[in-house]
Amino acid sequence: MTDGEAWGALMALGRQPGAAAIRPKLDADPARAAALTHHAAGLMLDLSRTALVAPVLDALLALARARGVLAFRDAMAAGKAVNSTEGRAALHLALRGPAGAFQAGAEDASAVVHGTLAAMAGFVRGVHDGTLRGARGDRFTDVVNIGIGGSDLGPAMVTRALWRHGMPMRAHYLANVDAHAWEALRPTLDPARTLVLVASKTFTTQETMANAGLVKAWLAAALGEAAAGAHLAALSTNLPATAAFGIAPDRVFGFRDWVGGRFSLWSSVGLSIALACGMPAFEGLLAGARAMDEHFLSAPEATNLPLLLAAVEVWHVNALGYPARAVLPYDERLSRFAAHLQQLEMESLGKRVTVEGAPVAHATGQVVFGEPGTNAQHSFLQLIHQGTTPVPVDFVLVARPDHTHAESHRILLANALAQAEALARGRTEAEARAEMARAGLPAAEIDRLAPHRTFPGNRPSVSILLPALTPETLGALVALYEHKVACLGAFWGINPFDQWGVELGKQLAGGILPALAGQAEAADAATAAPPLDAATAAMVAAIRRLQA
Repeated sequence: MTDGEAWGALMALGRQPGAAAIRPKLDADPARAAALTHHAAGLMLDLSRTALVAPVLDALLALARARGVLAFRDAMAAGKAVNSTEGRAALHLALRGPAGAFQAGAEDASAVVHGTLAAMAGFVRGVHDGTLRGARGDRFTDVVNIGIGGSDLGPAMVTRALWRHGMPMRAHYLANVDAHAWEALRPTLDPARTLVLVASKTFTTQETMANAGLVKAWLAAALGEAAAGAHLAALSTNLPATAAFGIAPDRVFGFRDWVGGRFSLWSSVGLSIALACGMPAFEGLLAGARAMDEHFLSAPEATNLPLLLAAVEVWHVNALGYPARAVLPYDERLSRFAAHLQQLEMESLGKRVTVEGAPVAHATGQVVFGEPGTNAQHSFLQLIHQGTTPVPVDFVLVARPDHTHAESHRILLANALAQAEALARGRTEAEARAEMARAGLPAAEIDRLAPHRTFPGNRPSVSILLPALTPETLGALVALYEHKVACLGAFWGINPFDQWGVELGKQLAGGILPALAGQAEAADAATAAPPLDAATAAMVAAIRRLQA
């Protein structure tokens, strides 16, 4: 089957009457949940509350074959330059792989990774056992990670999920260049006991370096200029710049350009995780991701979790026209999971041209948003239940909590299961009327309220169940979504590993920044920045008037 034939067959299925219906499928087949539930790397994936049926799944897998999705997977794992616009590999699999497993061109990628891991382990051990201390001899109790994007969202999400009372250090994340973020964090820290990580591959990221300057000045003011270096480390490849900033070479932990920022939490970028939660937790995270990698690389297409999750998204986005998706983790520890997925997915899949540079012929990435589950129930789930456009949902559930409050956890899980059921089944007008009649409402009131209390149902969701939230299961969960992104890149023929859209705003900011300081003419001459457009110039003028 050709590419065009496969797309045509899938889209024809999406146009059939009842294609998006879910409730009738659930009612008709008691074995549906068992047939559409799959397991890997300790996770369970339930696809039964989508509109998938055998012909649709067959068409999706046929499209995957026509688009070469698994061939793309194999090329990625082989270290080929699948990031075609930048001529790079995308070898985040090597970050959690065994020794000798991965090559990036002529380079032994696994050897590089394991060398960095050994250096990280030595540094973490020194900090935790007190061999490495602050300038005044104090043991470090807090670590501040200064980074943005992939140098912040992934590590912050993981640390929030895994940190427990009694773990080695407290971790804090400073990303926003708005100095209010630093001013809120600063009073909670003792400079004598604070270790600072500056996470920037090039050591030139504007927001990160601005924040690093603020924090270094704070250290110098409290401890002395010469003492600040004892409190600094870097996650970077720019050794001259880190040295100029006052960071010793043995405190710089690098990573290669085949590690994309949003896929980098497994690299030295995850040093804050290891410092806060312990090196065994970080190693467990890598092990869980490796288990999902092994599944992705070897499982048949019909039971391959990342491929199936991607296929469901193609069905929702392309065949049914659903442009957004909500991510609802029913676990407070995963409160930053949706934020991590926003970058992972929207930066990867927000593309409008193919790898060949032609306009895409179909929709690509969804808008991703989310909150912890019960919080979402009292905010945006109203739109998902009764809005005009269906919004698919990813439910993430954890069977066993870390606390001893069994009733609270039962309430949490009951809410998750109820929402999934309510979205899929809805409530017909007849059911709404019968419920109000049982409650004793008068007929006129039932007539008035019936339309408002009717739920359309047939709102799709997938559910992912973790036995417990551990480093291993979290690693597998994140890797599942990373591989889903790679599959979708191949399905849609786009490059999921570049992010040119991020660069334009950075370039324009370079011209606007001096304008805000009243130096626009000099800046334009020095940087060849385009002149400000009328709207921007007017806003700059208004800001300067208010600041005067």
